[in-house]
Amino acid sequence: MKFHILAIGHLKQGPEKDLLEQYRKRITWPLTIKELNPRKPSDTSSLILENIPDSSAVIALDERGKNLNSLEFSGLIQNYLDSGVKNLSFLIGGADGFEETIRSKADHLISFGRLTWPHMVVRALLVEQLYRSQQIINRHPYHRE
Repeated sequence: MKFHILAIGHLKQGPEKDLLEQYRKRITWPLTIKELNPRKPSDTSSLILENIPDSSAVIALDERGKNLNSLEFSGLIQNYLDSGVKNLSFLIGGADGFEETIRSKADHLISFGRLTWPHMVVRALLVEQLYRSQQIINRHPYHRE
């Protein structure tokens, strides 16, 4: 399975990018991160939708989504791995979040808690959770519970 992160905006050099790259290097799963820069806010949903790979399950990170712990998140990933899904796409919106067209396209809406996170920080959090999921699935002691 290939993992894709589609994110609005461009992550500049800085601590968020450094942290993201630190965990990205540890992940052995195929992972691409595509940064999308809409010309105007009204283009955001269509730009995201046209960049979701074919045969992709879709998980949107949304404040209205389900709050999972790391074991539940890795279980969701494991289910997709077991079901033979070719692509798993994670969507990260911009400062204004997602319109209903994106939420309705998603197979799952998940939240990283009730706190508001800058969308640039969420990228690093997501990549760390993907790494953590990989370690949980491989029964590595990185995750302690």
